[in-house]
Amino acid sequence: MRLSALVTKTVKDVSQSDVSRNAQLLTKAGFVDQLMAGVYSYLPMGLRVLSNIENIIREEMETIGAQEILMPALQPREIWDQTERWDKVDVLFKLKGAGDRDLALGPTHEEVVTPLIGRFIQSYRDLPKAVYQIQTKFRNEPCAKSGLLRGREFRMKDMYSFHMDQRGLDDFYKLAIEAYKNVYRRCGLGDSTLLTYASGGVFSKYSHEFQTVTPYGEDIVYRVPDTDIAINKELMNDRDALAGIIPNYKEGDEKNLEELKAIEVGNIFKLGSRFTDSFNVEYAGVDGEKRKVVMGCYGIGPSRIMGTIAEVLSDDRGLVWPDEVAPYHVHLVSLCRDESDISRCEEIYAKLKSIGISVLYDDRQGVQAGQKLGDADLMGMPRRVVVSAKTLADNCVEFMARGDKEATLTPLQTFYSVLVED
Repeated sequence: MRLSALVTKTVKDVSQSDVSRNAQLLTKAGFVDQLMAGVYSYLPMGLRVLSNIENIIREEMETIGAQEILMPALQPREIWDQTERWDKVDVLFKLKGAGDRDLALGPTHEEVVTPLIGRFIQSYRDLPKAVYQIQTKFRNEPCAKSGLLRGREFRMKDMYSFHMDQRGLDDFYKLAIEAYKNVYRRCGLGDSTLLTYASGGVFSKYSHEFQTVTPYGEDIVYRVPDTDIAINKELMNDRDALAGIIPNYKEGDEKNLEELKAIEVGNIFKLGSRFTDSFNVEYAGVDGEKRKVVMGCYGIGPSRIMGTIAEVLSDDRGLVWPDEVAPYHVHLVSLCRDESDISRCEEIYAKLKSIGISVLYDDRQGVQAGQKLGDADLMGMPRRVVVSAKTLADNCVEFMARGDKEATLTPLQTFYSVLVED
């Protein structure tokens, strides 16, 4: 992609209506644009990041056997009445359709997926099943803030699993935990993301959150020493729960837990038969007797992950995208003015594309070197390559990984080999 052709530009001054770090950085770099509180447009490079995150999630969900579907965002009141949640979910966007029919914009899809998949379950031979979707969700948040972290419209991967019994649910639940860990690792958040115990509410003893540790976090969690396990602040007064989480627990051990700020980047629940009971979803066992189907629910927000990466991995110069998430792998900056040098830079651009390297090429004319280099830092591609008359005279380029302090002068042939190996 030629930067001169990109429909967006970097900006120096952005609205102070949302002062969160991710909103400021992503807007300045030209990745997103705020329409109103909690609602954003994803611009070309922002959409590439979001798509990369969603593709990582797809790969990991399909690894554990889940199949992708797409369900309607518009939902009738009747299914919410059937689960008695129409008046209980306080963030539900409600609207009137033709004929004065009550409708909702889906914040979640248990009411849709349970009867949908239930139609295909008759016997034990039809289980287990797991389906997921990646969809735009809607929540009528009273206080939408923190950029992409707390939106009224946002992207969500929600997965639902169906099982014969609790043992089958437990086994799949463990697979989901590992798949989620793989997602965070591939998105550059693996080292800072904790599996966090939270209340299971009416569904089960525990649910689990995935919390990414950062000084910018809104949540408080308590890490169990020498582990990647944590406990949600709201669970800290439950002595029985603590005893089941902290190894060799004795009263007072909670004082040794490390208090941390964090951003929630995923949550998973064992739903049991809460929703299958509402829709009378059953299966015939080996003996022909009818039995309850039990369910699990697994949520992860691609847009929220994108905002979290911007919060956690950025520095004082701008964004720092991990390889698998970055919109482009190389930011090629031309400081050339002479036609022959510009031509040689064009050859480098063409060569990179021919060997399968995705490139953002700053070919803009009339833009000062300082602005080009500043934009490269702000946009945060994993590698920056600067080409100038000086480097070309030595048949080299100036190469620098985004996290490095200094650039190195690298011979062209070596440079191509290094990128291919990466």
